[in-house]
Amino acid sequence: MGAMSDTQPSFRSEQINPGDLARLVDVLDRQAALPGIVRLRSWAMLALAPRPGEHALDVGSGTGSEVQAFAAVVGSAGDAVGVEPNPWMRAVAEERASEHASSARFIEGNAYELPFPDATFDVVRCERVFQHLADPERAAVEIARVLKPGGRAVVIDSDWATAIMHPGDPEVLSALSGSMLAATPNPYSGRRLAGQLTRAGLKVTDIGSQALLQESDATGDGSFLRVMAAMAVARGVITEDQSTALVDELAVAAEVGDFHMSVTMFAVLAHKV
Repeated sequence: MGAMSDTQPSFRSEQINPGDLARLVDVLDRQAALPGIVRLRSWAMLALAPRPGEHALDVGSGTGSEVQAFAAVVGSAGDAVGVEPNPWMRAVAEERASEHASSARFIEGNAYELPFPDATFDVVRCERVFQHLADPERAAVEIARVLKPGGRAVVIDSDWATAIMHPGDPEVLSALSGSMLAATPNPYSGRRLAGQLTRAGLKVTDIGSQALLQESDATGDGSFLRVMAAMAVARGVITEDQSTALVDELAVAAEVGDFHMSVTMFAVLAHKV
């Protein structure tokens, strides 16, 4: 997305350069296949219940898969739009939509200033975006603004205080968790969604949750675990030796079926009355 008025980016993806894009897309594709993500996305689609001819928006649309899902339902009489700040990610989404002959379209936008008139959309979704925002309340107000009266919104996000890793040195795991919380602008996002949407003037009508379980290959090169560990080393929270020892221990645990890595995600359904 475009430049923000505060010191935090609207989405972290706007910081991704073309050289890192392939790795990010691979991470997003892997996560999209995780049972927890699949279940929450299915729940969200059923809760939003888009209909033919309606106008649907995905804020922070990434690779565009959910915009394509909207497009398949709303049809040619409707409109399915994804707002994505990163131009290279938008190009990926557009290419994938074209490959599937989807009418999904993607535009540059801003979570704080969505480029649409008031009351444009019947349904809005936003997944794993608020955690990256310094002012999520403002983004909630924008979602409420672009919803039509009677419109439905689902916001999905993680609560990083619920992250669990096993096994590992408790002190190293605690330091790694603390590093993750400190590096995330809005790490407790999941628990705050209902209140933020309510204060934005929407009526919360349902809340769902899922533990996002990482697969046993989550210790491999380029994995989220290794990115977290490298970040903690760079911040001086743990040493390189501690990082190596932790990743090695978790990799061995994965081989013998004793690996666990998860974070709880929450999904909040709200209506504009």
